[in-house]
Amino acid sequence: MRHRFTSFRFLCAFTALVLAVNASVCAASTEPHPDRTRPWVKLCLSLKRTPRHRAIRCHFPSAAPAARMRRTPTISELSIPTSPSSPVGITLGPEGDLWFAENYANKIGRVTLAGVFTEYSVPTADSQPAHLTTGPDGAVWFTEANAGKIGRITGTGAFTEYALPGAGAYPWDITAGPDGNLWFTDLTGNDVGKITTSGTITEYTVPSSGAYPMRITTGPDGDLWFTEALTGGVAKVTTSGSVTEYTVPSSGAMPIGITAGPDGKLWYTDGAGKIGSVTTSGTFTEYPLSDPNSFPWGITTGPDDNLWFVEQVAGNLASSTTSGTVNEYALPNTLAGPFDITVAQDDNLWFTEDYVDKIAKAAL
Repeated sequence: MRHRFTSFRFLCAFTALVLAVNASVCAASTEPHPDRTRPWVKLCLSLKRTPRHRAIRCHFPSAAPAARMRRTPTISELSIPTSPSSPVGITLGPEGDLWFAENYANKIGRVTLAGVFTEYSVPTADSQPAHLTTGPDGAVWFTEANAGKIGRITGTGAFTEYALPGAGAYPWDITAGPDGNLWFTDLTGNDVGKITTSGTITEYTVPSSGAYPMRITTGPDGDLWFTEALTGGVAKVTTSGSVTEYTVPSSGAMPIGITAGPDGKLWYTDGAGKIGSVTTSGTFTEYPLSDPNSFPWGITTGPDDNLWFVEQVAGNLASSTTSGTVNEYALPNTLAGPFDITVAQDDNLWFTEDYVDKIAKAAL
């Protein structure tokens, strides 16, 4: 069997630009999976062999101490039947279940609100499914990062796969657009694209070279907004393919997750230890987190109209008001590696815990 370390070959460069602490600190800690290299370190070591990224540093911090974190939400965890699985993206499905991508196990999983799991193996081997969304056709659509494909799965587990036209594509995130299409990002192709429910694909090149378009969401203006992790930008694309880029004002910014906020702004996580908002006209506001090495990742608007996000390295669930008041809550295992987050029909927050192969629920 392929070794687990092959997951996430394109994540490490993002973290390597902002995390520069001694790796020996983390080596001394007790990992839930001791044999698993952190995905951004795996990617960093891979990229370090290329001329462009030869100078990057591949250090990473240990988890932040849990003692100083608050534990207001009630957090419970469900173990995924397959382990190792490396759950990454998560989304609310058309029938009220949570659907998630098992990046290492090469499966698409679903879990009911009562905690009953079903798993489906992706037809293409080693496809490394990443993120998912519910399409207008009632199916769940997902990216196959390592296979360069967009996948579709019905509620009965029937798959359809569509290959992207460019060689070496690495589709990462996907969302349902306002035009009835599915919109996705392509990290290495430096593209954003759309696919119709019948499988017709159109791609648009991001103006900034090497931007690494990462996460994507529909904005309140009807455009698709996405993050540019390696060029420190947040950008939008119209449904006709016109791209506008905005640069985050702070030095070393690394925008990753993005969601439409309750205040008409786009909210994003910044791997440099911040969260921020941007208006549809491109005005930024930024808020630092307590730990600059916490590495915030997935973000969503909660049922309480706060922004909720996960801190992957610190092992926290966190919230922010629209005025920037941040609270952080320790997970039961601070080395869980929380990755993505969404809201379910029960008005609870559901998120993936990549390093411990669990789906977690936070009741507010």
